[in-house]
Amino acid sequence: QVQLVESGGGLVQAGGSLRLSCAASGRTFSNHAMGWFRQAPGKEREFVAAVNWAGTVTSYADSVKGRFTISRDNPKNTLYLQMNSLKPEDTAVYSCRAHPNFAEITRGQYDYWGQGTQVTVSS
Repeated sequence: QVQLVESGGGLVQAGGSLRLSCAASGRTFSNHAMGWFRQAPGKEREFVAAVNWAGTVTSYADSVKGRFTISRDNPKNTLYLQMNSLKPEDTAVYSCRAHPNFAEITRGQYDYWGQGTQVTVSS
């Protein structure tokens, strides 16, 4: 079992930065690939970024490449998403998710998920 709790969301002006964190409990965190997803009002949930269990392989949605960086600290059971050059279209609820397989999480599959944290980018 993996329990996930996100934090770090908030209100920021366009061009600003935020760092999201996802704290995981449970002894299987380091065995899972992790990902960030987001859902804006009235839109489908979409994949943002993923990282493999070791933190050595990453994948990003085209819309965030070059602006967002995903990373993880396994000893601290924590996943991060550094978001720079934020745009109003990045406004959404961001949630972290876990799956044993990296390829599957990039396809939107997950076994565990958190409640999410709101990110609002003003123009």
